[in-house]
Amino acid sequence: MNVTSNISDGIALIQWDDGKKNAITLDAAQEILAAVESASREASAMVLAGRPGAFCAGFDMAVMTGGDAAAMSALANIGGRIVHALFGADKPTVAACTGHAFTVGALWLLACDTRVGEAGDFKFGMTETAVGVPLTPWSMEPLKARLAPTHFVPVVAQSKILDPQGAMDAGFLDELVPAGDAVERALGIAGQLAQLPAKAYGMNKLMARRQALEIMAADLAV
Repeated sequence: MNVTSNISDGIALIQWDDGKKNAITLDAAQEILAAVESASREASAMVLAGRPGAFCAGFDMAVMTGGDAAAMSALANIGGRIVHALFGADKPTVAACTGHAFTVGALWLLACDTRVGEAGDFKFGMTETAVGVPLTPWSMEPLKARLAPTHFVPVVAQSKILDPQGAMDAGFLDELVPAGDAVERALGIAGQLAQLPAKAYGMNKLMARRQALEIMAADLAV
C-alpha cells in the first residue's frame, strides 16, 4: 500500500492506496499512524483520504483469519492507536471518505471531527458480529460517542450495512458530495476550521472525551 502525507498551507493531507479495496496491513497501519502523529505536531489541521471507490475496507483478512494470534493482535492494536490518535487530536481532523468504509475504516470516520462522503454505490458497516468477533473497549468508545442512538444496535450488534445516506443518518458521515469531490471539499473544510482559535478548539473538543480516551489508552496500552 502507498501511504503519502503532505502539508500545504498548514493542512496535512494523508492518503493511502493499495490499488484495490484499501485493506490495511501492519506496514500500512504503522505508516498511517506515523503520518497522523506527525500531522498532529506539525500541521494546523489534517485530512484523511482513501483511493477512489474505497476509503478503507478494514484490516487485511489474510492476517485476521490466518491463525497467527500475535499478528492479529499487532494489526488490531496499531489500527486502534490510529483511532485513539484521531479521537484525541487537539486540532481539526477531516475525513474524505472516497468510497466503502468497513470496521476500522468506519471507526476512523467516527474518530474524525468532520466527515465528507461521496455519493455512489458504496457501503459502510461494522461487520464484527457477522463474523463472530467481539468488539474491544477501545473500539466501543467512538461508536458510543458518534453513532446516533437509534442506529447503535443495528450497526454494532446486528452488523447492518448502510449506503451513504444511511451512513449520514447513523453518524458515520456529515455530508455527501458528488463522486470525486470529497478530497477538495475536505481540504476546504480543514482550512476553514484551522482559522479557529487552536487552543479553544482543542480544549472544547476534548474536554468531554477525557474518560473515553483514558479507556482507549488503557485497552491499547498506549
